[in-house]
Amino acid sequence: MNSVLLHFSEWLQNTRWALAISGSTWAYPYVQLIHFTGLSLWVGTSVAVDLRLLGVGRRAAAADKPAAELSDALFFWNWFGFLIAVTGGFMLFATAASTFIVNPAFRLKVGVLLPLALIVHIVIQSQARAWDRAAVKPLVARIAGLGEILFWFAIATAAASIPYFEHI
Repeated sequence: MNSVLLHFSEWLQNTRWALAISGSTWAYPYVQLIHFTGLSLWVGTSVAVDLRLLGVGRRAAAADKPAAELSDALFFWNWFGFLIAVTGGFMLFATAASTFIVNPAFRLKVGVLLPLALIVHIVIQSQARAWDRAAVKPLVARIAGLGEILFWFAIATAAASIPYFEHI
């Protein structure tokens, strides 16, 4: 592990605000609430577009709205949710940064899965309009939608696995 990263982690978890969050009975749960609220907005709006790409919900009243229009309509809320999730996640990370930074599940989640999911997400947002113009939804659109959903499950699994790797 890079010593600069470890020193940064130790410094971060000893900042006044990180110690205040970790030392408070109420602050940590509220920060978790912030993180989970952001995740709900971000992942929820992403999965709505992914499901539209997969053809789910075509019989619903909102089915007239193609994936690109849905993506455009949810764009602000999607990235606002991302901002909230990252802010809350960083605050949670700061409370025990030197423990998280060496945790294999955390490193998988933040170092591998999350960047890949972001790439797929940005590709979907940029290509949705072209995919909607096609007479038949291209296979790559369905694969991208399914892939993003699977990435969210993988990220959630890695996140849930973090406590099991704390003492390795």
